[in-house]
Amino acid sequence: MNSEIDDVYKKIGINVKKLRQKKGITQLQLSLEMGNKSVSLVSAAEVFTSRKHFNIEHLYKISKILDVDIGEFFK
Repeated sequence: MNSEIDDVYKKIGINVKKLRQKKGITQLQLSLEMGNKSVSLVSAAEVFTSRKHFNIEHLYKISKILDVDIGEFFK
C-alpha cells in the first residue's frame, strides 16, 4: 500500500514540476507565492526527496498560482 501512495506522490510532484516549468515559474517564485520563505518544500516535493510531498492545501495554492485545475496534478 505504501508503495502505491508513494507512486501517487511521485506522479503529483512530476506533474507540478511539468506545469510549473510550462508556465515559466521557478521553484523560488512558486514557493514565495505559496507563502514559503525558501524553495525547500517545492524542490523536495517535486522529486519526493525524503518522502516530502505536497498536501491538499499546497496543491490548492499551486493550482491557483499556475491557473490550472487541481485535477491536472493527478493525471
